[in-house]
Amino acid sequence: MAKRKKKKRSIWWALITILFLITAGLLYIMNRYQPSSIRYTAFGIDLPSGYSIHGIDISKYQQLIDWPAVKAMKVKDKKIGFVFIKATEGQGMVDARFRQNWFRAEQAGITKGAYHFFRPSFSGKAQAENFIETVKLKSGDLPPVLDVEVINDAPVEQFRQRLKDWLVTVEQAVGVQPIIYSNADFYTRYLSGNFEEYPFWVAHYFAKGKPRVQRNWIFWQHSERGKVDGIKPSVDFNVFYGDSTDFVDLLIP
Repeated sequence: MAKRKKKKRSIWWALITILFLITAGLLYIMNRYQPSSIRYTAFGIDLPSGYSIHGIDISKYQQLIDWPAVKAMKVKDKKIGFVFIKATEGQGMVDARFRQNWFRAEQAGITKGAYHFFRPSFSGKAQAENFIETVKLKSGDLPPVLDVEVINDAPVEQFRQRLKDWLVTVEQAVGVQPIIYSNADFYTRYLSGNFEEYPFWVAHYFAKGKPRVQRNWIFWQHSERGKVDGIKPSVDFNVFYGDSTDFVDLLIP
């Protein structure tokens, strides 16, 4: 009698083991062949899979924006959850539509942030002061962003020092760490190994699933060809790396 019970237990354990292996195999196959992006016709582009928070960045080149239409657009479970708005450039330039976009995005209830386009030929501190005087950040806004895309034949060490001057000056004024934005190639060439303590927003188009860059990142600009209700020209699309709790934690307290 004892031998029969032992044999039955052995059969059950064998069946459980087989079921476990089959389940694990199916999960592996599903994960292995899950599409890295899905086409959303209304947005005009593929959106990377596995990200729940999507957003855009804009400047005067997006012309007059119907912000309530941007807020209202929803395709299946995807909507515009945040926007970065160009504020300033160089030592004295202010984007022609910044103040209008800043005010109307807030009115529409879209989480917003502002960015500065960095010009290496100007003092980092002077550029920071341009941004600080123009942008009045408050609780619930995204941290300030330094957009770094050009070096313009500036000596690399001087270029990096001026970047640091901007970052330190703005952080002291705002009370939060700025985010650095750059494309993957530029970052690898000029910034890799430096500024690792700052949050990173990477631009890398046509990559599948995730950008190819050798450092942690929090935002990924994956396309410049998106379509959004209320905006006539194409617009840059981004994803946030994290869930809704992580996103709220990033906002200015």
